[in-house]
Amino acid sequence: MYRPRRSVAVEAEKSDTERWLVSYADYMTLLFALFVLLYSMATMEREEFKKLQDTISKVFVEATDKKEMGIQGQSVQPDIHPQSDFELYGSGLEEATGPTLLADNAKLEQIDSTKLGSPLAAMQKDINRALRSLVESDLAKVTLDEDWLTIELSSGLLFSSGSASSNSSASAVMTELTAILKQTDNFMRVRGYTDSVPIRTEQFPSNWELSVARAASIVRLLEQLGIAPQRMAIEGYGQYSPFAENTSAQGRSQNRKVVIALSKYAYEPVIVETPEQAEPETSAEQVAEEAAQQEQNKVRVIRLPHGGIRITTRPPEPGEEEPPIQEREQ
Repeated sequence: MYRPRRSVAVEAEKSDTERWLVSYADYMTLLFALFVLLYSMATMEREEFKKLQDTISKVFVEATDKKEMGIQGQSVQPDIHPQSDFELYGSGLEEATGPTLLADNAKLEQIDSTKLGSPLAAMQKDINRALRSLVESDLAKVTLDEDWLTIELSSGLLFSSGSASSNSSASAVMTELTAILKQTDNFMRVRGYTDSVPIRTEQFPSNWELSVARAASIVRLLEQLGIAPQRMAIEGYGQYSPFAENTSAQGRSQNRKVVIALSKYAYEPVIVETPEQAEPETSAEQVAEEAAQQEQNKVRVIRLPHGGIRITTRPPEPGEEEPPIQEREQ
């Protein structure tokens, strides 16, 4: 059967009309890959973007002093404003709630207006340098966190066994520390710790009294060396806040210590202005009245007409005369 042969021109024209499909397919493939990439990026960075969005919202809310606004969530930037008294006064046996420990000092209750003290990182370097030999001998340890710089000192370095009277080593160590602490105004808390070995003496019925007495002894020593007592506070934890297990001699040795904790906040002296008492103004009438009163109460020696004398505070009567001053003195 005869089939008509298509010309070369017809074949070329059909090939040119279908070439756009190649470019279209490439374009769709690239576009699909782009959207897949964007979707994967959005899924991976959703949490980070949420944190960034929260941070930006908080910054603008704090700048305009508007509360309870913005998107709530976890922020990548920590809140630099303390919301309780926990950071200022540290942790204890229980979580810090309610008013501040020093309730009679109104200045300390306004935590938002409390100024920062000397940088803790700089003090850590100076203290490590001053106590280098003790740190290398494991008799002292200096640690730093966000709010506190703690100086742990072994009780065996400061006191005799079962005693709260500081020895010569304690005086030497506190002298080194005082040279650094005098240049700062940070709050200080001196904490006493003991092991679990019971003590029952007339002076210390339990480890509570021993830990507090040792902390108080260090505070008195620091005060004698020139540290302002308003900066310091005493804490006693007894055997109930151990650093290690009390089952071994090494653990008990680690639990017997005195810790000096330096806060990042500074003590601000409260200046009480006493009003000056104004001197009462003396008028001319008051001066005249006082002169008349003095003249009335003046003791007089009056010569009587018959030759006698009378000693009285009344003025002379008619016929009586008051002798001159020189004559009376004779």
